[in-house]
Amino acid sequence: MTYAVTEACIACKFTDCVEVCPVDCFYEGENMLVIHPDECIDCGVCEPECPESAIVPDTEPGTEKWVALNQKYAEIWPNITERKDPPPDADQWSGKANKLDYISSAPASA
Repeated sequence: MTYAVTEACIACKFTDCVEVCPVDCFYEGENMLVIHPDECIDCGVCEPECPESAIVPDTEPGTEKWVALNQKYAEIWPNITERKDPPPDADQWSGKANKLDYISSAPASA
């Protein structure tokens, strides 16, 4: 099992999860973070740290596409190991559904 970052992270990109990850398996794109599924050790400490509930185990229904997206972009985006401030407009995006409909370049804009 692994964890995956989902659509809820897009445009919010809170990095609280990064600080607690014992294996530094988060990678940062312009609009979101992803978890490298081959590096994740399934400890689960990141999941409760995400204020957007954007991190889910791959055992949840419908996560296959997010695991694949995380895998793809973890291979090309830079590793992030320290917490950063969220984007200035993160609160505007917090809780919005269907963010991919609003941000046509996410997450492929890295």
